[in-house]
Amino acid sequence: MERDIIIKEAAITEEVLGVLIQLSEDWEKERSCHGYIKNGRSDIDGNRVVLAWAGDTVTGYLFGHKETSEKPSSVMPDGVAFFEVEELYVRPEYRGRGIGSRLFRFAECMVSDEAEYIMLSTATKNWKAILHFYIEELGMSFWNARLFKAIEKREK
Repeated sequence: MERDIIIKEAAITEEVLGVLIQLSEDWEKERSCHGYIKNGRSDIDGNRVVLAWAGDTVTGYLFGHKETSEKPSSVMPDGVAFFEVEELYVRPEYRGRGIGSRLFRFAECMVSDEAEYIMLSTATKNWKAILHFYIEELGMSFWNARLFKAIEKREK
């Protein structure tokens, strides 16, 4: 883990929006997630933002928002507050240094007085690595998966 990385919550200013949108463009170009499209202002507005800084460089971000469950499920009853992580991203050159874990743990502490759960969905192509990260490193529980397989067309 890098000690010179600073993690902090950030207000959504024009400068922060610009950085988040640029990083999301970089993420889209990586093509590491199924269907990922860069963010616009409306994707970020209304969320709480956590940034990782190395000096003047934003090395990663997490953003999400608090919600309340509206119907009972196998995970939680209705009326329970949870924090939905919309995105967690670390620049490729900073990966493997614990920054993603630090962003997640910071957000977890940030919302601990107002939410009972932290939840997220992921569409990464590297599913083995992401499951290891979220389940084994961060202690999340596996709830469900949506799997896809293209059907080969047969000649009739």
